[in-house]
Amino acid sequence: MSQATLPNATLSAAYEGATPGSAALAARARALLPSGLSHDGRHFDPYPIYVERASGPLKWDVDGNEYVDYFGGHGALILGHNHPKVTQAVHAQLERGTHFGACHELELRWAELVQRLVPSAERVRFTSSGTEATLMALRLARAFTGRSKLLRFRGHFHGWHDHMTHGHTSHFDGTPTTGVLEGVAEQVLLADPNDTAGVTRLFEQHRDIAAVILEPSGANFGRMPIRPEFLASLRELTRAGGVMLIFDEVVTGFRVSPGGVQAHVGITPDLTTLAKILSGGFPGGAVAGRRDVLDLLDFAATKASGREKIAHPGTFNANPISAAAGIATLEILAETDACARANAFGETLRARMNEVLEEEHVPWAVHGSFSGFHVFTNPQGRAVVPSRFDAEAFIPDMLGRTRGEGVTARVRLGMLVNGVDINSGPSGTISATHGEPELQATIDAFRATIRALRREGAIG
Repeated sequence: MSQATLPNATLSAAYEGATPGSAALAARARALLPSGLSHDGRHFDPYPIYVERASGPLKWDVDGNEYVDYFGGHGALILGHNHPKVTQAVHAQLERGTHFGACHELELRWAELVQRLVPSAERVRFTSSGTEATLMALRLARAFTGRSKLLRFRGHFHGWHDHMTHGHTSHFDGTPTTGVLEGVAEQVLLADPNDTAGVTRLFEQHRDIAAVILEPSGANFGRMPIRPEFLASLRELTRAGGVMLIFDEVVTGFRVSPGGVQAHVGITPDLTTLAKILSGGFPGGAVAGRRDVLDLLDFAATKASGREKIAHPGTFNANPISAAAGIATLEILAETDACARANAFGETLRARMNEVLEEEHVPWAVHGSFSGFHVFTNPQGRAVVPSRFDAEAFIPDMLGRTRGEGVTARVRLGMLVNGVDINSGPSGTISATHGEPELQATIDAFRATIRALRREGAIG
C-alpha cells in the first residue's frame, strides 16, 4: 500500500485510504452475514480486506493491493495458491463431474496416499471438514472403549462442536460456552499442556476416560508448544489405561512432515484427524487410525462382531473435486522436499524477525516451529530476550491473551499497510513457495510496523 510510505499517516488512515473497495464490500456484507463474516478468524477492525485473486505466496485485494500471504487458506495451502498440478487436476475432474453420489476410484487413490504417509492410518474415513473429523474420532473412541469422558488440553482447538468448545478461546477455565449443555461439559476433563503429573492424577480419579485428544505440536500450531517427551508419556499412559490417544493433525498433517507430527517424533496415536492440506485447499477431512477401531464404521465387521455400527453419512464425504486436489497435493508432498523448504523458511523468518525486535529494542518475541510463526506481544511486560525466548515458560501469559484485539490487532494492521497479511494471533503459516523476495518484504514490513506502533504510542 503506497500510503504506508507517508511518515505522518496513522496506520488506520493508511489502511482505510488504500482499501475503499474492501470497505464498500464490508458494508454490504454486514447487511447479509453476522458481523459480515463466514469465519470468526476473518474478523478485523475496521473491516477485513476482500481478496480478488492469489498466486503462489501472494494475493491481491479488490483495490489492487498486493500482499505476501501468511494466512495460506487458514493453513491449507502448503503449496501456495494455485499450484499448477493441483489446478490442472481440479479442472480435469470438473469436466468429468463434480458429484456422483457414488463410489469412485479417486477416493481409493486418496486413501492410499494417506495410508502411505501417515503412520497411524490402517484405515481411513473421509469427512467434509476437520470439525467433523474430530467429532467422529471422539464418537469412535467412546463406542470402542464403552467409556464416556474425554480429556483435552487447555488452549487446544478441535473444532466448534459442543464437546470441544470449552477450554479454548475465552473459556480456558473449562466452563461451557453459551448454547452448550452443562451435561456435555461435565464429560470433558481439562488438563494443562506438558503436565504429565496432572494427567496421571486425572487418570487415577476418572476410570471412564475414553480418549485423550490434543494438537501434537501444541495449541494453535505450536503457539503453546508441546514437548515430545510429553507426547511419549501420553502414549504410555493411554496404552496402559486402555484409552484412545487422538492426534488432531488438522493443521500439522502433511505440514510438519509428509506424515505429520507423528512421523516426525515417531509416536503413533490410535486415531488421527486430518483436514486442510489433506484436500489441497478444498473442503474435506478424515479420520485415520487403527483398523479395529474404524471397523465400527464397517457394515460387515460390525455384523460379524455383533456390535452396533456407527452411522456416518455425509453428502460431500470424499467429494471428487476435493479428492482430485488432495491426490495432487499429497503426491507432490510425498515426492518433493516441499515440507522441508517451508520449515527452513520458517526458521529463517523467525530468526530475522527477532533480529528486528532486538535492533528496535522491543521486548517481544517471534517463536514457533516448522512452517509457522507467532508474535508474542508480552502482555504482562515481562523481561524477554527475543533470540532466547522460551515459549513454554510463557504459556500462562498466552492463555489469558485475547487474540485480534489491542496491540495484536495493530500488528496485523501495520503488516497489512506494509503489504503482508498475517493471522490475528499475530501469527502465520508458510508455504513452500515463499522465497527470498517474500522474506525481505516481510522483514521490511515488520520493521515498519514496529516503528509505526512506536510513533502511535502502542509500544514503548
